[in-house]
Amino acid sequence: MARAHVVQHAATEGLGRLADWWPAMGLDVHPTHPYLGNRVPPSVEGDALVVLGGPMGAYDDDAAPWLPSVRELIMTAIDDGVPTLGVCLGAQLLAVAAGGKVERGGNGPELGLGDVEITTADDLFEAGTLPVVQWHYDAVTELPSSAVVLGSTAAYPVQAFRIGEVAWGMQFHVEATYDMVRTWAVDEGLDAAAIADPVRFADSRLAEAGERIARRFAALVTG
Repeated sequence: MARAHVVQHAATEGLGRLADWWPAMGLDVHPTHPYLGNRVPPSVEGDALVVLGGPMGAYDDDAAPWLPSVRELIMTAIDDGVPTLGVCLGAQLLAVAAGGKVERGGNGPELGLGDVEITTADDLFEAGTLPVVQWHYDAVTELPSSAVVLGSTAAYPVQAFRIGEVAWGMQFHVEATYDMVRTWAVDEGLDAAAIADPVRFADSRLAEAGERIARRFAALVTG
């Protein structure tokens, strides 16, 4: 099987649905947990790189001292032509590593169930309205010249993007389950029912849309 090297930044922000989907699609997953002291290698140990979300910001090197190594790993993956996927914080780290900018979201946070309009189709995304889980306070406000914006929301124009030919960023989550979203809301002292229940009611739509993206990424890696 092909191997995806996964960087996980927090115990509550794991692979979620992807842990089941990708092995069934021929893509094995091997998480690194730097918040537990795992080493972030200088190059990708596998056939793909996946960088997950986390509660820290893309520049919070003091709180998460492994972030500089993750940004370097991302750039090495891009330079080596390794298929790369950044999710939420991972997308922000991808943007910053490639020369973009992330700032506090001027239109407030996007939390819970939402839709992203995919305006430019490519190997990973189909054009149309994509149901997703959102959980971010910061936003990508600037991308490098090599980037292509693929999807947006009314509040934030950079929701999905590609850098070069093999690196994608998703400001949103396609892996998140109801239980994950409820945990995030509880941890932040938010109204868990108000935020998580719509995710539960939309579970089948979210799973169907997320699985299509997961399958496309796995196909890119496995050939």
